[in-house]
Amino acid sequence: MAAEERVTYCRICEPLCGIVATVEDGRVTKLRPDPDNPLSAGFACPKGIAMADVQNDPDRVMHPLRRRDDGSFERVSWDDALDEIGIRLKRIIDQRGGKAVGWYMGNPGAFSYSHPLWVLGFLSAIRSRHYYTASAQDVSNRFATSALMYGSPFLLPIPDLKRTELLLMVGANPLVSHGSLMTAPRIKDQLHAITARGGRVVVVDPRRSETAREFEHIPITPDTDAWLLLSLLNVVFAEGLEDAGAIARQSRGVEALREMSAEATPEATEGRTGVPAADARKLARDLAAAEGAAIYGRTGSCLGRNGTLVSFLLDALSLVTGNLDTEGGSMFGSGPIDFARVADQIGAGTYDATRTRIGDLPEVLGQLPASVMAKEMDTPGERQIRAMFVSAGNPVLSVPNGEELSAALEGLDLCVAIDLYVSDTARHADFVLPATTFLEREDFPLPFLNLHTTPYVQMTEAVVAPRGEARQEWEIIEAISKRIGVVPSPSGAVRALRKFGIKLTPRRLLDLLLRTGPDGDRFGLRRSGWSLGKLARSPHGVVLDEYLRAGVLAKAVRFEDGRVRLDPPQVLEEAVRMKSRNGDDPEFPLRLIGLRELRSHNSWMHNAALLMRGGREHCARVHPEDAAAHGIAEGEPCRISSPHGQIEIVARLTDEVSRGTIAVPHGWGHRGGGWERANEAGGVNVNQLASSDPADLERLAGMAFLNGIPVRLEAVRVDGNGAAARAAEPAAV
Repeated sequence: MAAEERVTYCRICEPLCGIVATVEDGRVTKLRPDPDNPLSAGFACPKGIAMADVQNDPDRVMHPLRRRDDGSFERVSWDDALDEIGIRLKRIIDQRGGKAVGWYMGNPGAFSYSHPLWVLGFLSAIRSRHYYTASAQDVSNRFATSALMYGSPFLLPIPDLKRTELLLMVGANPLVSHGSLMTAPRIKDQLHAITARGGRVVVVDPRRSETAREFEHIPITPDTDAWLLLSLLNVVFAEGLEDAGAIARQSRGVEALREMSAEATPEATEGRTGVPAADARKLARDLAAAEGAAIYGRTGSCLGRNGTLVSFLLDALSLVTGNLDTEGGSMFGSGPIDFARVADQIGAGTYDATRTRIGDLPEVLGQLPASVMAKEMDTPGERQIRAMFVSAGNPVLSVPNGEELSAALEGLDLCVAIDLYVSDTARHADFVLPATTFLEREDFPLPFLNLHTTPYVQMTEAVVAPRGEARQEWEIIEAISKRIGVVPSPSGAVRALRKFGIKLTPRRLLDLLLRTGPDGDRFGLRRSGWSLGKLARSPHGVVLDEYLRAGVLAKAVRFEDGRVRLDPPQVLEEAVRMKSRNGDDPEFPLRLIGLRELRSHNSWMHNAALLMRGGREHCARVHPEDAAAHGIAEGEPCRISSPHGQIEIVARLTDEVSRGTIAVPHGWGHRGGGWERANEAGGVNVNQLASSDPADLERLAGMAFLNGIPVRLEAVRVDGNGAAARAAEPAAV
């Protein structure tokens, strides 16, 4: 059969770059960037191209697996697996109720429009509140901030890259991440376009990251972003640089913000942040004076002890300098489906509607903090988890204290993984069910519609049929639900339709949402409107508008007066907590931060041959002066200890990190049951240094404390044969 080329888009990270698949005899033989995609225009990063390795990986789970008593797995039929899962799950629900069942969905799940909808529908049907996702290690506090400031967790400001004069990025490295909570293909080109037209890009980061190297870099002490932002606000207020008109028009509560920052002069915060007072003052003045300044913060800024406060201060600084909802500033996107309305309908548009049994932490978007999952499994009582489903996720490597979670998973009455591999988490499951890759399903970027810096929409058909016996997650959920006698309905409207015998597949539901959306065709009544059929006729996607629209904030804010809240009591209390926190622990004088690598994506792509070429090694970036002070040379093993654990890892000496800062990539240290290359890659799980104690989690969003962890550094003794004398480590489960 002749080779065919089929257009689709990548669903690994948020730019959603267009790609073209070469298909021969039903098999993907090659992936390349789509030159006709109007936004990515012939660009795709190595991860997107390497998806062909994942698609065809001989280590992929191709058939349902059941774990034997000795921990190995045997192939079983779908019917046998689903029947046994159904029997065991129904027994648990009959004895303890649906509240004893939990679900964890990993980051890739957010890139499927059907997967999260059906997970939520399943949990709603069995009346479980135990919904966990990777957001608690990544982004929950951004949504919490929006709920507190705007009344809607899905009102998310994005930088107007095309028109900004000054872009301030705090804790973001988009030249590697390609953007987060900001869908902006070819972002490197877009950032350089800002400077080419005479603008500036300023990067605040403890590390001279790949992005910081190409633009202006302000080094900062890890986990002090809130202090820097308070000092910028202090200058704006003290020097009368605020935009009084914008403040009066858009907000209420500015006096509380003014008071919060009153004592945080740049001179007072310099000792904490490491940012010279003169530099902070100049940055504040430049932000206030710019004709369009966009302020953006991402993962590096939100994984510290005060992530929600940091997110709040980023938006507050935008507003008081007149840069929120204005051209060139921080703006709000829109799409052909009102995603916030959809989220409300399926019960995912909430904040603090319920709280954890362990730790009394709030839900965000219906999702509870994943760091407490193990304790929710181990602690007896009402709502104790006894059955757990894990889809598209590897929380043993992504949550703090993975050894605790490993042990907890082993103690469950039922554990089911829906995944591509027998991962570090899936190896603990009673059943591993084979999922499709994104190349094997149709898709639509539902959660990202409002995050495009250029309004845009694209849908894709499946490129190839599923390999082996792989099924889509929603199909698996439907099959399990049928066996326990429930219907997974993501909304009341869908449940009502099902009562009349009308079953909505994800595709039919998507078409309904498009046709009834703000730009829908109203089932033929509006000829210019959208339907799924019409969108499918534009496989490279459609640019909906050249620019983001300004002046939408008042209508988008959910509070009755249409004004942003600058005085949420929870945020004010968090600021007080931060200011009253005790000083540094001399036993742990250094600070650990994470970093992303261009050829890694969290924990799931270390089995791709293309990405692992060149002898990649997991290393800690250590400043040469810190290394010398501890007797550590380039390439030698070192021991990094925190109050919660320790790891040993090879040191890479570099001045890209500030003195006192150590940077270690996450997602390494595999001990899965079925991905050989990932296991052989070695490395360590850096999240063993983080705490899963609820008292150590960020209070407003339950986020894990993964950036700025206090640590100490030691050399590792080497014996006469050149072997490192290893520190004691937890035994493998």
